[in-house]
Amino acid sequence: MSDVSNIDFTQIAETSLETLRLSIDRTKTVLKYTGNTPSFLEGLQEYNHSEILTIMASPEWTNEQEDIL
Repeated sequence: MSDVSNIDFTQIAETSLETLRLSIDRTKTVLKYTGNTPSFLEGLQEYNHSEILTIMASPEWTNEQEDIL
């Protein structure tokens, strides 16, 4: 999230800051794109769909208490 000002929403699936999925501590986000890697994401960690689903099921991304309610 420290680089959020670099996000070009015309190149990704998310449409605005309000549509970003954030980690529980609000320090990380996941951006989805199709095709070539957008230039503003080059050099950053990339994951395939199954890898990111596993990561986002972790306590860092999912508050188990909220899931129960």
